[in-house]
Amino acid sequence: MTTAINNLIAQELNVRPQQVAATVQLIDDGNTVPFIARYRKEVTEGLDDTQLRTLDSRLSYLREMDDRRKTILKSIKEQDKLTPALEAEILSADNKTRLEDLYLPYKQKRRTKGQIAIEAGIEPLGDLLWSQPSHDPEVEAAKFINVDAGFSDNKAVLDAARAIMIERMAVDAGLIDKIRRHLLSCAELSSRVIAGKESEGEKFKDYFEHNERLTKVPSHRALAMFRGRNEGFLQVSLNADPRQEEGVRSSYCEVIIADHFGVKLATQPSDIWRKQVISWGWRVKILMHMETELMGALKETAETGAIDVFATNLKDLLMAAPAGLKTTLGLDPGLRTGTKVAVIDPTGKVVATDTIYPNQPHNQIEKSGRTIEALIRKHQVDLIAIGNGTASRETDSFVADLLKNTGLKAQAIIVSEAGASVYSASELAAKEFPDLDVSIRGAVSIARRLQDPLAELVKIDPKSIGVGQYQHDVSQSQLAKRLDGVVEDCVNAVGVDVNTASAALLTRVAGLTTTIAQNIVDYRDEHGRFNARITLKKVARLGPKAFEQCAGFLRIMGGKNPLDSSAVHPEAYPLVKEIAAKNSKSIDAIIGNSEFLRGINAIDYTDTNFGLPTVTDIITELDKPGRDPRPEFKTATFADGINKVTDLEIGMILEGVVSNVANFGAFVDIGVHQDGLVHISALTDKFVADPREVVKAGDIVKVKVMEVDVQRKRIALSMRLHDQPGKDNRPQRQPATNKGQPAGKNQRPSSTIKPSNQSGNAAMGGAFAAAFAKAKK
Repeated sequence: MTTAINNLIAQELNVRPQQVAATVQLIDDGNTVPFIARYRKEVTEGLDDTQLRTLDSRLSYLREMDDRRKTILKSIKEQDKLTPALEAEILSADNKTRLEDLYLPYKQKRRTKGQIAIEAGIEPLGDLLWSQPSHDPEVEAAKFINVDAGFSDNKAVLDAARAIMIERMAVDAGLIDKIRRHLLSCAELSSRVIAGKESEGEKFKDYFEHNERLTKVPSHRALAMFRGRNEGFLQVSLNADPRQEEGVRSSYCEVIIADHFGVKLATQPSDIWRKQVISWGWRVKILMHMETELMGALKETAETGAIDVFATNLKDLLMAAPAGLKTTLGLDPGLRTGTKVAVIDPTGKVVATDTIYPNQPHNQIEKSGRTIEALIRKHQVDLIAIGNGTASRETDSFVADLLKNTGLKAQAIIVSEAGASVYSASELAAKEFPDLDVSIRGAVSIARRLQDPLAELVKIDPKSIGVGQYQHDVSQSQLAKRLDGVVEDCVNAVGVDVNTASAALLTRVAGLTTTIAQNIVDYRDEHGRFNARITLKKVARLGPKAFEQCAGFLRIMGGKNPLDSSAVHPEAYPLVKEIAAKNSKSIDAIIGNSEFLRGINAIDYTDTNFGLPTVTDIITELDKPGRDPRPEFKTATFADGINKVTDLEIGMILEGVVSNVANFGAFVDIGVHQDGLVHISALTDKFVADPREVVKAGDIVKVKVMEVDVQRKRIALSMRLHDQPGKDNRPQRQPATNKGQPAGKNQRPSSTIKPSNQSGNAAMGGAFAAAFAKAKK
């Protein structure tokens, strides 16, 4: 079965089975995905981290299915009902749905009406009337009356025979498969408002009377309808016959049932009874079963789409450009309780804290200004990070006036504070800052996430960062697993300075557990900074396997060995020494020597231990050791005077930050505490299948305000600045030149790392039948 699993995964990933088999062996040997992706390319033949994550997930699923297959085979065999044909079908089943379909007739159930009827000896009557319709049901039923068993008249006997046939019908795997395929081809998802809930469920108004082909329902609409149902506002059901006139009770699925069993209804004596069996079997048993299954599959597929969007946006957010090692003043704005202040030095250490009251109701503008000016001058502050919550624009204006009046050169940037309050009250924050007030910790977090968003955001549960929608409607275990994988990949892609990293950041390094990460910090506190990677082996519980997995991702700046600050793994140090020796140079002389490194031939240094991909990677890393893959830090400029939705005017051209991307468009923060939506059709003049072809979270863009709905807090934007509000702007012409006007004077920047909680979710797209099959696998 292992070979079959490997072959199936290889087919799905469009790679060779040998690649999958080799990767599976690495995973089984305890290697992490980041380590495999970077340092075992020869073994996997270049599978990237995305492919490896998919492979790991499918491997777990298929192994679980294989265990279930063994359990099913054992159960049927113990019942002495396992035939060679059934065993072959079970062994060839390629998804859990098919497996459970085949097991359904043999699954141990509570006593049903059909089973009770069989025990009373009524089964022969059902077989007779079903296969020989010329017999009169009333006449034949009289022969099976059994008062002692509770079947005292013809009606009770015929009902019992019907129950037997219906239960037999409901566990016929072949029939269920035919009906499933028909429904996937034709059925619609129907949503209706529950009477009397119209006003209370206003936010679900779009789904009060909604019908949509099951295979075409995008994930954001599916999840919206399911949420409406869960909250008691909508009734969501499966319409198996959408083209049928209302009032008609028969279904085409009844025709499928009749054809499957070779039943031809005419005027035979038992045909009325047989028709009743088919009709009841469909409506009472099979329809309910299929509705539960297909709507469950739709939800599962929608959840997968939503999780994919969440994961993509989280990755963009975590990989946003860091402002760098600069002294930063963090402001957590507030009104009545004041604005919390924290000054952070370039290493992230807290050097000063305070509370000011520049906003209503206190309005201590002059006093607050003197406090901030003094802190900026004393600590030579380069950046001012302003949280984007309550009173952020008021605080932003206060800081802008202060900088203008004092001539100070610090740059003020609005930063997302999503999740800062969660971190502030966490056990981690309490351990890191035991003497700081909870509210001050929020200001510290805001400042640090401007310096290095990745290093700070890893301390927060990814679900609290705010780059997804419907996140509470999806599988929390699957969401957590996927997001944890994203965080791990991002941290290891950037690398971690072992001498400055927090325990929370170290925990995300490949091969390190929470305990080992804390042990590293404790060792550092007791013995001082690490001067060599090899010293890590002295850390408690950091054994050979953990060292192998983590060493290449941990950086030691200014250590004894210059390679320790690079992504070159210690196992490859002998190769670097060989390259240097063969060219009569020292290791220091070749690091960063682009002219030399570009002139050597990687294949000349390959051997049984290091193949061409690894040698090529090493040479690239030596050229620019420890290079940060994140982009250069940039800021967006919010228009002065545009602080809330009511300040917006149709036709305005503004600069903003892409806060979230969904399959139907992108959400953009333009500084009014309500993100606007650029629909996929308004991203560019060209056809776009996926908005990520044009934008990603953190991008700085210019947009035109197309529509503002203050009551519903909706803002429609366009990145096609030539679009005219109120007109049909569909891309049916040649692209026009964008001639955007300036956004205004006295503008202030916003950090490119701002997420949003206003995003939509991804549309599923494509055929649901394919998505259904994939989800079930």
